[in-house]
Amino acid sequence: MRQAEISRKTGETDIRIRLELDGTGTGKIDTGVGFLDHMLELFTRHGRFNLEVTCKGDTRVDDHHSTEDIGIALGQAFDKALGDRKGIARYGQMILPMDESLILSAVDLSGRGLLAYDLQILTEKVGTFDTELTEEFFRAFAHNARCTLHLKQLAGKNSHHIIEGAFKSTARSLRAAVRIDPECSGEIPSTKGVL
Repeated sequence: MRQAEISRKTGETDIRIRLELDGTGTGKIDTGVGFLDHMLELFTRHGRFNLEVTCKGDTRVDDHHSTEDIGIALGQAFDKALGDRKGIARYGQMILPMDESLILSAVDLSGRGLLAYDLQILTEKVGTFDTELTEEFFRAFAHNARCTLHLKQLAGKNSHHIIEGAFKSTARSLRAAVRIDPECSGEIPSTKGVL
């Protein structure tokens, strides 16, 4: 089974993550950041991952450290669960409508971390969540999962819908990319022979 457990403890956060790539979409999420809990719950469901996340962070300061560090740890969990990446489809993409918003995501589990981010979130906050942390989360995730992730907003005005669309779209792209391709189950999907 492709799974990973990650513990990350700093002076700002104490995080535990358990991830199963081949799951049913169930999760137990408690990050201390309500909006991020909501995003990770739908990420889990749409990716069909089993995910447990707990974080004790310095949210009395703000949500930055918790959000970024969870992105780091979740990326590390994906990287570890993928192992040598043998047999994976490697690529995934989704154009996802979320009411008036339309979000494109594309993933390459290339072994190289990169985020190409093009979301225009119009408000500074959704509830108490600083919307600029969306980019911080996805950058931390992509670099630590060692994947290329493109996020592009094709339409949208509602900040909640744009961010939710990004999490759902990314989850579905990852779901496609991590799946085992039965035609190539013993192969590394690269001419280099490694990812």
